Amino acid sequence: IIRDFSVKVKPGMKVAIVGPTGAGKTTLINLLMRFYEPNSGYISIDGVPTREMKRSDVRQLFGMVLQDTWLFSCTVEEHLRYGNQNATLDDIKKAAKSSNVEHVIEALPKAYKTMISEDSDNISAGEKQLLTIARAMVADPPMMILDEATSALDNTSEKHVQKEIEKLKSEYDTTIISIAHRLTTLQNCDEIIVIDKGKIVQRGTFDQLSNTPGIFQDMKNGVLK
Repeated sequence: IIRDFSVKVKPGMKVAIVGPTGAGKTTLINLLMRFYEPNSGYISIDGVPTREMKRSDVRQLFGMVLQDTWLFSCTVEEHLRYGNQNATLDDIKKAAKSSNVEHVIEALPKAYKTMISEDSDNISAGEKQLLTIARAMVADPPMMILDEATSALDNTSEKHVQKEIEKLKSEYDTTIISIAHRLTTLQNCDEIIVIDKGKIVQRGTFDQLSNTPGIFQDMKNGVLK
């Protein structure tokens, strides 16, 4: 599915992967997380090929926020602490504030002690997405994968979350790998990599690609979905 693909991402960079449906974006994420193994070539972290690492060790290096949210059956506090059992309640509240979900949690019957689950009907799709973003922030991983992570958010919440993601990048040197179509998500990226049919067809900054005829410009102008 993915061929002739070579990318080097430095610590603290924010890189976006974009392309039409079926281009190979999700497959790339699955390879990063070692859900699949490459038939040839390799992926390395700090110079160590991931195939020489334990899968659990690779996955602990990444925080992951997907378009399709998933919640555990537990309290809000337990849910947000899932990726970092040593997190304090203050750490959890800080992440909730950063992800713009603090007011939602405090409006729940027992706030952080409220039981939630995947079937909770008192939390909207956008609020569930904010909870998963907060969960990833509490885990504080060196690398964060955002796969359409703000697709269910309104513009105000999305802008707030993007601002906090920028803070993760600048203050904590978190490496961000983002799959997204919203222009606000792409504008502050250090590099945008455009793939089609498993190959890199364009790469550059938002301004560079916006002024270059090709798939990115077509996507930006709404010509290509």
